[in-house]
Amino acid sequence: MKNLGILGSTGSIGAQTLEVVRKNPDSYSVGALAVMGNIKVLKEQILEFRPKMVAVFDPDKAKLLKEEIIKLKAAAPRMKRKESAPNQPLFAVEVLAGIEGLVAIATAGEVDLVVNSVVGSVGLVPTLKAIDAGKDIALANKETLVVAGELVMKKAKEKGVQITPIDSEHSAIFQCLQGEKKESLEKIILTASGGPFRAWKKEEIAKATFREALKHPNWDMGRKISIDSATMMNKGLEVIEARWLFDVPAEKIETVVHPESIVHSMVEYVDSSVIAELGVPDMKVPIQYALSYPERIKADYEKLSLSKIKNLSFEEPDTQRFPCLKLAYDALEAGGTMPAVMNGANEVLVEAYLEEKITFYDIPKYIEMAMKAHKPFDYTTMEEILEVDRWVRDYVRNTLL
Repeated sequence: MKNLGILGSTGSIGAQTLEVVRKNPDSYSVGALAVMGNIKVLKEQILEFRPKMVAVFDPDKAKLLKEEIIKLKAAAPRMKRKESAPNQPLFAVEVLAGIEGLVAIATAGEVDLVVNSVVGSVGLVPTLKAIDAGKDIALANKETLVVAGELVMKKAKEKGVQITPIDSEHSAIFQCLQGEKKESLEKIILTASGGPFRAWKKEEIAKATFREALKHPNWDMGRKISIDSATMMNKGLEVIEARWLFDVPAEKIETVVHPESIVHSMVEYVDSSVIAELGVPDMKVPIQYALSYPERIKADYEKLSLSKIKNLSFEEPDTQRFPCLKLAYDALEAGGTMPAVMNGANEVLVEAYLEEKITFYDIPKYIEMAMKAHKPFDYTTMEEILEVDRWVRDYVRNTLL
């Protein structure tokens, strides 16, 4: 049985990871959970899964959770024991806070596998600390590899740590590469849904509200990832992530728009064969594979019926309407600290867009400004990356004033 430590347990990926645990109680248990601030849902997860440790990034929310648990402990004798964790005492849980809390979850001795599903570059530090502790990682936090992919993968190799991707696209590539020699690879083909504005004209997109941008046609995702999908920055981040995950140069990573989201990604080999991984848009499938790898566990998720789908279509991405994709390729080409600058700027700007402080095309506009203001350099430490991240966030916020 694998004991999981889940970073971002109340988000979309974290919640679906817990669904996988529910379906496979003989294969997985939950030792630790971490969230950014949603203590209402976390409290429900504590009741069900009885982790030994939890962490809340927001220290004020962590304090509130501790108070709530004290109240629940008082009521414990009157509460029915949950069958999903029948042997754990009620509320024997340690509550931690801040980045230190996330690191504690990622490095906990009882945790066998760390599921990193937090959103944003905040996931970098616990990932690196988990690697230092020799923990295998199921990775959904793409920003970790965007901002410091070279450092992360180097450390993982040194420590003998397995990083298994959760993103449907990278899971697809990971599966398509199994059993193949690296020199046989011609290119990776990442598929993109095109987001909610795929068929919109540029002048229409320019006026799009964040509410319209959140309406993804195929996937149920968090707010930040949904906006990234609408700008196609999400695909740009995945390009950079793929470069480090699979040790493939940018020129061997192609992006194609696939509106049906059935072909999750493909790999082309030197003999012109193309191998694809297909499935219905359901994140629980790649999550389960990341947890069970190298084994496969039988599941009762919805199965793919090609006869019902009938048609699969593919298009070239339009970087005139979606310039964030090109900016990601530019950042990867510049190398060094430039992807961290691009990512940090994007995180600040997505937040500003969600708060209706800027327009849709202000996002790529200010990302490009930040990239032009930065002279990239080769980094060797986490501290250097964190300093660049702080710089670009300050730069963008000051520019927006």
